[in-house]
Amino acid sequence: MNPLGSGEAGDRIGPIGRFVEHHYRHFNAAALVDAARAWHELLDRGGKMFLTLAGAMSTAELGISVAELIRQGKIHGISCTGANLEEDVFNLVAHDHYVRVPGYRSLNAADEQALLERQLNRVTDTCIPEEEAMRRVERSVVAEWEKAAANGDRRFPHEYLYQVIRSGGLRDRYQIDPAHSWIVAAAEHDLPLFVPGWEDSTLGNMFAASVISGRIGSPQIVKSGVEYFIELARWYEAVSATSPIGFFQIGGGIAGDFPICVVPMLEQDLKRKDIPYWAYFCQISDSTTSYGSYSGAVPNEKITWGKLEADTPSFIIESDATIVAPLVFAHVLGW
Repeated sequence: MNPLGSGEAGDRIGPIGRFVEHHYRHFNAAALVDAARAWHELLDRGGKMFLTLAGAMSTAELGISVAELIRQGKIHGISCTGANLEEDVFNLVAHDHYVRVPGYRSLNAADEQALLERQLNRVTDTCIPEEEAMRRVERSVVAEWEKAAANGDRRFPHEYLYQVIRSGGLRDRYQIDPAHSWIVAAAEHDLPLFVPGWEDSTLGNMFAASVISGRIGSPQIVKSGVEYFIELARWYEAVSATSPIGFFQIGGGIAGDFPICVVPMLEQDLKRKDIPYWAYFCQISDSTTSYGSYSGAVPNEKITWGKLEADTPSFIIESDATIVAPLVFAHVLGW
């Protein structure tokens, strides 16, 4: 494969992409370049890319590059944890109130208790402020839940956040450029979004509390994870009928395993014929290969589960996604 950094094809990459092409030639660095080039090739043949976000990538401000991928039409669907869904919005409205703790490894239990008493919830080296972020967003989302309950509506968790963004009710609270929020970009483009296990999130907990307290009459106003999977199956069948779909996975866990299973479900459980497999696979993970771990499973294991084919272009970048994902994205974006 000729490097995209040379000749006519090199016109599509910018200074960061050219730096990566020149310096990243071996080991995990080479895998990063190979994955970026294959992403270009997928798009060149009319393909679509599906992104999965585990961990706390929104708090790591990955939205700076993911939002632009959405705007440029280089990401066509996302599966993420409930934490990544909400934390992009938390960052959007409370960025100036976040507290960074560079020496977090040296914190003792008393230090952690002191952060709690300041209503600062720590994610590695970054503390999310409860009042300015979580409670501020809660008030807007609860208002949407109450409207749905009054009108007998049912929506997916992300659709309520889309409504909050589209209504403009939080706009005067923005503390970052909204162009750097991937949720804002997703709402503007009505991006297909899938959030398995949403109840395992701050807003999910708040929703459960609202139901228990009687503020929201029924949990049925929020569609379930099973309904997300059914919607994903419909999306996958419709899109894959005309376009190959790639799978770019950051981390592991439910954000990755939930959507990749749609192919074996359609083929093995529904007995659908001629279901296209995922046409590309890349995972960025710092998990070592281990027994029974999805996060640590190498791509070839997915062949035995009917998720990938033997000739699917597959890459694994064993590194910290907060460092390397923006480099892959910059290459694809032409930065």
